[in-house]
This record gives sequence, C-alpha cells and structure tokens, in this order.
Amino acid sequence: MIRWWRLWAITQKELRQLARDRLTFGMVVMIPLIQLLLFGYAINTDVRHIPVGLLDMSRTADARLLVEAVKATQVVSIARHYEGVSQAEVALTRGEVRAVLVLPADLPRRLGEARPVGQWLVDGSDTLIASALLGLRSMSLTELDPKLTQPPVSLETVLYFNPSRRSAINIVPGLLGVILTMTMIMFTSAAIVRERERGNLELLITTPVTALELMLGKILPYIGVGLVQVAIILGLGHLIFAVPINGALSQVLLATLLFIAASLTLGLLISTLAQTQLQAMQMTVFILLPSILLSGFMFPYEGMPVPAQWVAELLPATHFMRIIRGIVLRGGDLASLWQDALWLGFFAVAVLLLAAHRFKKSLD
Repeated sequence: MIRWWRLWAITQKELRQLARDRLTFGMVVMIPLIQLLLFGYAINTDVRHIPVGLLDMSRTADARLLVEAVKATQVVSIARHYEGVSQAEVALTRGEVRAVLVLPADLPRRLGEARPVGQWLVDGSDTLIASALLGLRSMSLTELDPKLTQPPVSLETVLYFNPSRRSAINIVPGLLGVILTMTMIMFTSAAIVRERERGNLELLITTPVTALELMLGKILPYIGVGLVQVAIILGLGHLIFAVPINGALSQVLLATLLFIAASLTLGLLISTLAQTQLQAMQMTVFILLPSILLSGFMFPYEGMPVPAQWVAELLPATHFMRIIRGIVLRGGDLASLWQDALWLGFFAVAVLLLAAHRFKKSLD
C-alpha cells in the first residue's frame, strides 16, 4: 500500500538532487529552448540567396537586364564570374557555387526568336537547392522585351551529379556525418566518466601514463569502429540505393579519418566536463541536435539566417557534409576542398590538447 508521506519524501529527495545537479538542470531548460530556436528561427526550407556563378558570353545590355531580373527574384546571388564552361564546371565540383548561369553570345537574337535565352548549370546533389533553381526556368522576361509576354521556356537547366533528383543520393553521404557524430561522440563522451565511476581512474593515476597519452589511447580503438560504419553506409547505399561514388576511395578514407578524429576529441572534451555518464549523454544530445539540423543534412545551409550559419560553421559535421558530398557525389578531392579539411584537422588537434589540459591526474 502506498504511503503518501514516503512518496513525498522520495519526490523531495529527487527534486533536491536535480537542483544540485546544475548541468542536468541546465539541460532541462536549454534543450527545448535550442530546439525552439532552431525550428522556429534557423530552419527554413524557403531557400533564398543561393550563391551562383555567371558566365556571360554576350556582354550586352540585354544580358545585364536578364541578370538583374534573375537577381530580383532573391532566389540567387551572383557570387562568382567565370570565363568558360570548363571553369564553371570545376567550380561546381569544388562547391564554390551551387549553379552557374550561362548566357550565350547570340542572346539578342534568341530574344527575338523567343528561344531559350540561357542555361543553368545546376549542382543537383542537393534536391532542395535544385528545386529552387528549377523554379527560375519559367521566370518572366517582359522586362527585356514587352513582346515576350509568355515565352515557352526562358532558361534551360542541366542538372549535374544527380540528374534524376533522387533524394537518396543526397541523404546517404550526409548520413555518414550524422551517424559518426552520434556514435563517436557518444562512445568517448563517457570515457573518463566511466573510469571514474568504476574506480579505474585510481589505477590510471598510479601509472606513468600522461594525460595526452590517455586521451589518444581512448580514441584510437574507436577509429576502426567509425571506418566499419562508413563501409556499411557507403557499401549498402551503393548496392541498394545506387548511390554513385564518383571520388577516390582514398579521399573518402582521409576525409573520414579527419572527421572521426574531430568527433572523438569533442567527445573526450565532454568527458572531462561531465561528472556522470548521464551528464555526458545529455551534453552529447546538446551537440547532436544542432549537428543534424544546421549542418546541411536536412535543411539547406543557404536557407539559414546568418547567425545560424555562424553556429553551423563551428560544428565539425557542417564541414564534413561539404567534404563527403563533394568527394562522393561531385568527384572532388581534399585539395579542392582544403578549407573544410584544414578546419577539421585544426579542430581535432585543438580540442585534443584542450581535453588533455582539462584532465587532471587526480581524483579531483
């Protein structure tokens, strides 16, 4: 039979314990707050100001008016100018722009004949971005010529890397970032905490192992685990969903190792901050949610407001999404994606040193 005074005593004990656990109490408030801000403010499927390039072989007043009409839609922003088609295709492979607007030399004659006046070269690896750019095919050209009231087609579109616009081609490489973020950080975030709770930390303290050696020893076994997960995702994605692997496997391996190192060191840093395994799991979720929502895995990076993009740039998953999609889908390499690769390497080294600095070889 339930005694209410005993039940109330246990409830009071749990409330006091929760109040003393500042980290857990903070997560109770911060997790719903972060989700509210992300979904209500940062997440936006109505993409605007997509960075695109321009290849203007006409260089006429009509071409300038057409470019202004395209910019007036606010769907795209002209970020780069190119001199040839091959240069534009390299830019698409490197991920410099999401599309290139090609205006032919005979643009004025095409306007008079109501023919397609240009062509979009579109990076089709992101289906949401591609859909937004495909909407510009039927834009009005009445500003150029009042006689062109309803042209049959204003701009042709060529989709690179994913001409069939299958979502699996975009999702499977991005899934690597999500799964590795979740598993690598989760495995290592409880590493030091688990040793402390089991009493093994006392044994480690009596050994001559340095803090940096302990940190490296904690993350090395999980590198193989991460590589197995990569092989499963890419292998089954290729066999079941026909996801192409256009880049070299050696480039995929190097990029994955960089990201695994960054994720494992981040987990170790969490492990030095948390006092219990529960706190470690809570902090892992706190990192995982923005990594899924802001990295470009589910929602376009270009659709986020600038403050959300600043937060996204701090997350290793954002840089890995760009790298792995650039290699797997667009056939790029780390040399062409060096900025994101350099950031991952710097992040891994910096966070590892910080985690080693925070770890004290003492029971305290």
